[in-house]
Parts: sequence; structure tokens; C-alpha cells
Amino acid sequence: FLKFSDEAESSPLGRNDTYCRKCSFFISATDTGVGKTVATFVLATLLQKEGHDVGVMKPIQCGGDDAQFLKRSLKLEDPLKEINPYFAPEPLSPHLAFQRAKIFIFIPQILRSFVHLQNKHDLILVEGAGGLCVPIKNDYLVADLVRDLDLEMIIVSRLGLGTINHTLLTIEQARAKGITVKGIIFCEAKKASRGLPEKTNPQTIERLTGVPILGTIPYLSKLTPEHIVKHCKMDIKKLLSPSTCKPSEQLSKWDKQYVWHPFTQMKDWLKDEPLVIDEGKGNYLIDTEGRRYLDGVSSLWVNVHGHRKTLIDDAVKGQLNKLGHSTFLGLSNTPAIKLAKELVSIAPKGLEKVFYSDNGSTAVEVAIKMAYQYWQNTGKKQKNRVAHLANSYHGDTLGSVSVGGIDLFHQIYKKLIFKAIKIDFPDGYRSTDFEKSVKKMEKLFSKLHKSIAALVVEPIMQGAAGMIVWPDGILKKISKLCKKYDVFLIVDEVATGFGRTGKMFACEHENVSPDFLCLAKGITGGYLPLAATLTTQRVFDGFLFDYKEQKTFFHGHTFTGNPLACAAAFANLEIFRKEKALKRLQPKINYLAQKLKMFYNLASVGDVRQKGLMVGIELVQDRRTKQPFPWEERIGIKVCQKVRERGVILRPLGNVIVLMPPLSITTEELDKLLDVTYWAVESVTNQS
Repeated sequence: FLKFSDEAESSPLGRNDTYCRKCSFFISATDTGVGKTVATFVLATLLQKEGHDVGVMKPIQCGGDDAQFLKRSLKLEDPLKEINPYFAPEPLSPHLAFQRAKIFIFIPQILRSFVHLQNKHDLILVEGAGGLCVPIKNDYLVADLVRDLDLEMIIVSRLGLGTINHTLLTIEQARAKGITVKGIIFCEAKKASRGLPEKTNPQTIERLTGVPILGTIPYLSKLTPEHIVKHCKMDIKKLLSPSTCKPSEQLSKWDKQYVWHPFTQMKDWLKDEPLVIDEGKGNYLIDTEGRRYLDGVSSLWVNVHGHRKTLIDDAVKGQLNKLGHSTFLGLSNTPAIKLAKELVSIAPKGLEKVFYSDNGSTAVEVAIKMAYQYWQNTGKKQKNRVAHLANSYHGDTLGSVSVGGIDLFHQIYKKLIFKAIKIDFPDGYRSTDFEKSVKKMEKLFSKLHKSIAALVVEPIMQGAAGMIVWPDGILKKISKLCKKYDVFLIVDEVATGFGRTGKMFACEHENVSPDFLCLAKGITGGYLPLAATLTTQRVFDGFLFDYKEQKTFFHGHTFTGNPLACAAAFANLEIFRKEKALKRLQPKINYLAQKLKMFYNLASVGDVRQKGLMVGIELVQDRRTKQPFPWEERIGIKVCQKVRERGVILRPLGNVIVLMPPLSITTEELDKLLDVTYWAVESVTNQS
């Protein structure tokens, strides 16, 4: 095989602005030899007759001259290399044909060729190789190419016996992989008499599947445009009509009537028209009107490898076919066990036990309760207080709120929560002396360590506090203090985990091994609610007592260790390995760092903070005095509303604009994200 660098083949789902979804279709079949090329030619000819500028593409060809035939017969001027990027001489399955020909199939090259053709024509017909589940290379199927091209599919089928089974199976597989089947074309590849099956099969298939029959191509003795027009009828109107009618206005009305949104002032929400997301594809979200938006905050920091990632899709579907849920109280399940083993293998050294919950707040609350009970179980009952940083955020359950330091979120609940020790800590912009804060922390520990059970921190990058980046070495010093004074270190990596900072976990930047590691958000790749609290053998052993002593960890919930979520999480980690996601991330992090410098050209930008793909752009009314914009001006919200006009979704933290795209974002998409954000900040702040 021809070799390419790991960085060369970026995720095929990444697309730049030149990609726009026109009315193009992928033509597949129930089997090989059914007549895909004939169907492609016939359909293209009939579309041309109706005045459409039609191009064709056969990305993968194994033997034969189908691509040449289509180019010649349809009188296309496109280069054959664009119509057929990959050709192998032997008529075999692509994965074998190209392996034998020593040709490496580079999927992004196929996507680029498709974009070039789409920019030259109104409509492209892309002919597949064999059937939907034929492997193109390794474990990459024709179906994966359909998804990556983001096309609706036309199935070509034969008329005779067996076609019902084959067609239904093909449709079922397409739908299982998230592919829309636009219609079915029946093709008589050979001359034969029509019996009862041939006469009734199309209607039966349409009735059973709801997929429209576009037409039947009779056996053609001559493959000429004149002959096709005379003998072939195709429902072009049905083909080109919108696939679905999505009731946007009705959904908007129902949303306002029935839904209460989190962290949202509903009085403002009810005045505007909500953006209703209907689909996700790659790094984009698609609303009910079909508009595409670059997901600039990973759907609130959870999406890792892009939406509709095949490996995770298939893992969830496969697990659903076996077991949706079974209690974890007194029982176990296969995905939860496998995931726990995998998490321990990639976690910082010393973390050996996994306790599951369902979100970041509960992951932290589990750690707090474990730390507290450990000391109670082991006889040090005076160690019953928890410390946290002043500007921290660890979730919204009452236990997590108790160790939160952001008054905006927590002040109203102060009479409901337990009293914790708040440690002053810089915000990295208006106060920057981290070393001084660490020294104060040591004085506090030296005085109160006998009463402190644990310290809770977000390591290196504090997310909800406004994207606060710590200087190098601070986490390491805090870790040493905790070890010196025997205070458990609880590290909340709900936001920073799973590659966000450039390492799998932020702790790895300074080789810190905490006593508790709290994970959620990206753990399932952004698919399903799941959280995990990892801890040490020491902590685990602090709960091993005889049943009669009642020192069990009495905590859990109904969906602990849910098999579907654990299957998704396991697949998420598999993608990290297979796609070398962390290695491919480094050039993008460096590129982002260089591009972010341009924001200082805007007078309203006071500070730009970055760690990995986590970015905070702080907007100020006066850069010299660092005076913030008044809260009531909603500057951050206005910027995030503005970017939607140019196809980007963001969400602010007050006056801080957060950028946290999926790890799968391409450099072209980073350009779009940054350029649109720059434009929106400039537009909004110039008007304020």
C-alpha cells in the first residue's frame, strides 16, 4: 500500500465552506450485477432531458470501463480522474482489488473530487461499488462513504424472485446506518419474461418499506439517449422533491408551550424563535429547516469525534440488540466491566477502581461522599470538611453546589448546602498570582489538615469559571500539598477529560495522580449520559468491612453502569486508538494558538485563554481598566446569536465567548469558527 502520514488522512467528515448539500444522490444496489451503471446512465439521461446539469461519479471501480462509458455517453467534460479517483484492474471486492494492486484508497481524496464535481454541476449521481456493505478498505464500507458524502440513496434492484428479501435487507441496513433511502429503481439487466413476482414485487416492497418506487428500467437492446427516452419512465418529480416536511413552526410552538430550558431566562426565550436541531453530521448540526451549523462548543463540551460516528452508532445499536438496561445493584453487565478495565488502563497511575453515575455533578458528588466516608470508616471522624477553589464550578446537584464558588450559579442555594472551605484563587486575568495562592493553601492545610477530608479542583483549565488557565507547575504543587497533609485530591475532569487539553486527561500534563478522577461529558463521545469516578485501592479498601458494620458506600442510582452508555464509551475510546486522535490533535492546537492572536486586534477583547482546543475570549468594555460589559447588556449572548447568521453555534459564559469544538474539527473548519467569531464580536461590540 502507498503510505501516508497519520496527519494526512484527516477525518472524512470534516468539510470546509465549499461543501454545500445540493440535490445529489448515491446509487447503490441489492447486489453486484444488478445494473447500477445502466440505472445511473438512464437516470442521468432523463434528468438531462428535463434541463438539469448532471454530473456523475464512480469513486471506486474494480475492472471494466463503467466510468469511461458514463463520461463518454453523457458527454461530460469532467476529468476522468475526478469521475473515477480510484481504479483497480481486477473485478473483485474493492478491499481486495486495491490491496492486490497496491493502491491505497485515500477517502478525503474522494470527498475532494466530489466537491469539485458538485461545484460544476447542479446534481451529481454517485455510483457505488457492489452493495451497501461491501468493504472499500479494511472495515470501511460503501455505507460509510455514503454517510461521509452526506447523500440520500437510490437502490437499484432486480425484479425477480428474491428481490423482496434483498431489497428489504438493503433498506434496513441503510436506515440502521442513518442513510435516507430516496427511492428504488428496478432494472432488468437481462432479457426475460415477466411473471407474477416481477409484476407484484415493486408494490409489495413499497408497501412494506414506505420507500417510493421511482420506476422500472426494461431490458434495453440499445443504450442510447433516444432509446432511453422512448422506453424508460422515471418519476423525476418524486426524486427531486424534499424527502421530509419538518414542521418547524409547530415544533417551535410546542417548545414554548411545554419546555423549560436549563440555564435559560425563559422570559427572553419566549420572545424569540428557538433554533430546533434535527440532525447531526460530522462536526455540524442541522436544524429543522435544513440549515447547517458548525458545532463550535461540541454540544456543550461533550461531542468528541463528530456527530453520527459510525463506530459509536454501531456499538449502541449492537448493544441495544442484546440488552438495553439491567440494574447494577447486585448485578453486573458486560459493557460496564469492559469499560472499567479500559478506563483504568488509560487513567493516571494508581487509579484502580471505577464507580459509575450519570453526569458530571454526580461524579463529583460521589467523590466527595467517598472521601468523607473513607475517613469516617477508618476512624478519623474529625476529617469531615471539604475544600474548594473560590471561583470553581463542579455541577448543580446540592453536594456539587456546596463546593462551587461562582455566586451567580450558587448564591441562591446557600441555605440548602453544606459549608465548605473556600480557598482564594486567581482568575488568571484580573488576578494572576497563582504562586501566592498556593502558599496560602499550604498555610491553610498546615493549620486545618486534620479536619479536611478532600480538596476539589478542576485541573489546569477551569471551564465554567471562564476558561481560566493555570501556569505550568501549579497542579503539581497542589498535588504535593495534598499528599504532604494527607488530604484527598479530587480532580474534576468532566470538562478537561478525553483530549480537550491535548492530553487524554489534563492531569497528564504534570504527571499528577489524584485520589479521585471525575469523568463525564466526553466519556461517551457525546452520545449518552454517563459518568465515572475513578479512585485508588486505598480508598476502596476503606469500605471493606463486615456487612454488620454498615460501612457500605450507600450511593447509586437506577441507571448506574447502563450498558448502552458503556458500549458507547468503549467505542469512543476505541476511536481514540484507531484514529490516533490525540496525535492528530497537536497540529490543530498549534494552528489555533497562532490564529487566536488576531483577536487582540479588537479593542473589546481583553484576554484570550487557550489550553488544547479549549478557548475563552473575554470581552471587556475597557481593555485598559479591564472593566467588563454590564451583565444586562448580554454581550456574550448577542455574539453567540450573531454567529448563527453565518452557520456557527456557540454558547457564552457571561462576557466570555467559549470555543470548544470537537477534536475532529479540521483546520478549514477552525478558520471558519475563528473568522465568524471575530466578525460577530466586532459587529456586536461596535454597536454597544
